[in-house]
Amino acid sequence: MTVFFCAKCGAELTSDLMQLPFVPEVSARDVDRDKETRLAPSTVPRGHYAIDPEPWGAPFAPSADEPRPHHPRQLLMPPELTNWTAAGTKNTVVVHPDDVPALRLLDQSGRHQGCCGPLGTGGRNMACGCGALVATLAADCLGPHELHLDPVRVYAFDAKGSET
Repeated sequence: MTVFFCAKCGAELTSDLMQLPFVPEVSARDVDRDKETRLAPSTVPRGHYAIDPEPWGAPFAPSADEPRPHHPRQLLMPPELTNWTAAGTKNTVVVHPDDVPALRLLDQSGRHQGCCGPLGTGGRNMACGCGALVATLAADCLGPHELHLDPVRVYAFDAKGSET
């Protein structure tokens, strides 16, 4: 079991979470979406986390490849970033958004806000109580529903109290 903390102030951000061996696949089927919010199921179940080894989120770079087919975890991109690819941080910690209740979403109006929530394309948008931007929430109705803790801005301790 692992607990994540803010690297700036040391505040506990999560309760004990169990590591998954990989980031789970997520359903893109409409029948699996929440009937009220239209959000996809969270990528990671409550009480767990996974390390995403791939670059995720901002900044973005023009894709050198042909446009790829839509994937359920692919971020919805603002029109000016269509066919760009994530060049952000590797090894982000993907958690269920409800497992980090102390974080607050910053106002992200404009091109990085979808019709139902943040796209996750504008960079870190979740702040610790101390004001440090420590995570990125993607929670628009047509994209993934996941929270990525920045591995530079958080640290982890396992249940035995050793840093991981």
